[in-house]
Amino acid sequence: MPPKLQTKTQKSTHQEGRILLAISSLKKKEITNIREAARLYDVPRTTLQRRLNGSINRAEKQANGLKLTKEEEESLIQWILSLDQCGAAPRPSHVQDMANLLLSNRGPSNIQPIGKNWVYNFIKRHDELKTRFSRKYNHQCAESEDPKLIKDWFNRVQITMMQYGIAYEDIYNFDETGFAMGLIATAKVVTSAETAGRPALLQPGNREWVTAIECVNAMGMGSASMHCIQGKISYPGLNIFIPTTNSHMTGKYRLLILDGHGSHLTPQFDQICNQNNIVPICMPAHSSHLLQPLDVGCFAVLKRTYGRLVEEKMRQRINHIDKLDFLSAYPQARKETFKMDNIKNGFMATGLVPYNPERVLTQLNIYPKTPTPPGSQSTNSDLKTPHNPKQLKKKETTVRKLLRQHSKSPPTPAKTAMDQVFRSCQMAMNSVAILAKENHDLRAANEKQQQKRKRSHRQIAYTGGLSIQEAQGIIQSENDAQEASTTVPGGPASAANQPSVRAPPRCSDCCIIGHRRLQCPNRNRA
Repeated sequence: MPPKLQTKTQKSTHQEGRILLAISSLKKKEITNIREAARLYDVPRTTLQRRLNGSINRAEKQANGLKLTKEEEESLIQWILSLDQCGAAPRPSHVQDMANLLLSNRGPSNIQPIGKNWVYNFIKRHDELKTRFSRKYNHQCAESEDPKLIKDWFNRVQITMMQYGIAYEDIYNFDETGFAMGLIATAKVVTSAETAGRPALLQPGNREWVTAIECVNAMGMGSASMHCIQGKISYPGLNIFIPTTNSHMTGKYRLLILDGHGSHLTPQFDQICNQNNIVPICMPAHSSHLLQPLDVGCFAVLKRTYGRLVEEKMRQRINHIDKLDFLSAYPQARKETFKMDNIKNGFMATGLVPYNPERVLTQLNIYPKTPTPPGSQSTNSDLKTPHNPKQLKKKETTVRKLLRQHSKSPPTPAKTAMDQVFRSCQMAMNSVAILAKENHDLRAANEKQQQKRKRSHRQIAYTGGLSIQEAQGIIQSENDAQEASTTVPGGPASAANQPSVRAPPRCSDCCIIGHRRLQCPNRNRA
């Protein structure tokens, strides 16, 4: 037996269909009597009468308990989606503040602010919204995710491969990554049920930095490895890469994919590449998380595996990791990481081998700048609600045309068009309120930044320990002295505005102002 709620919904849906058929028959004058139409279509006569008088179906009306109107909710949804596209999705508390702002924008009234659960109920009512946990993302990386820039990169790779006749077997990726010797990896562990919060795992804590240089082949071969414990990375890594890969060459040239590191942009590096038929190609800045196979498929697994090995040493009571321990643990982590499948998956995910730029382009979904609102895609523009001044002007022209033809056309199209105009005006007012709030916040933040720049950086000339009261007294005396110097006439501030006057001459023998050196009695006495 179906649930009662489902049966009631189906019954109301069937009744609504019969009401629409009865209204259609009455408008076509197939039936002239309302009572007769209600009897033939088995609908209540009073309901049919109210619908003919202009009332709306209850299922299509907004619930009485909702705080915001339909137009205000649509404006709020557009604001949320626009921030989401810019990479700044609002928190539920921000949505709550914006909803209260829309309520207050109606004018002075006794409307209570929304409740603490209103935002979550609002999200449940709209399928286009959903709550998720955010992740940190560098703004420079987001700016580099320009589809045009990424497409140019793939075109450059394809042209280079065709120009030099480079096969997939001769494509390599060369990059470096850093390690802190004594840091373990975060992992899921089994603890007591009474343990509160995240359990702590001891680690050596040696943060001495080690740089590992790796090179992989598109066919899944890890061809070169180099470590730099102290010092800077430079082109000598090629001295290992060249002899290792010479025996695996299929064609004459090798394609070497690099990032824009400064060590790769030197004349010596280019000279070595030219002498050994290596064609280097650099990725766009801040795009290695999308385009570099080592970053996408290997380095994260390598660091996680190395951290697990350090954790195992801590369980064996080895509480210090030095360079020798690192050099013994790293080859094991590298062996578990640089497998053929991991390397191939890195090249496949970056769209290089096989060549498929769409693997990367479909991931570009963050736009740091505010996107342009999409235009109307419907051929019947009369039924679309205007969202910008151009569409509103077009709607105004349509309404004026319908009003001029009022005697020749039924009032329904004119009424529908007018409703859409008023609705768009309401949405525009809501958008103005939202923009005014954002502008106010930006101005407040700008004023704080200006106050920061004007803040004094003077240091207190005091040695020894200071109590809080003594420090506050020194700061207050400094501030009082500064205010007095700027307000008292003749102070430094007023003196700075006066023109400079040359001091009277002073005798170098007796240091008396006004004496001439040749007329000084001390000089004559000497």
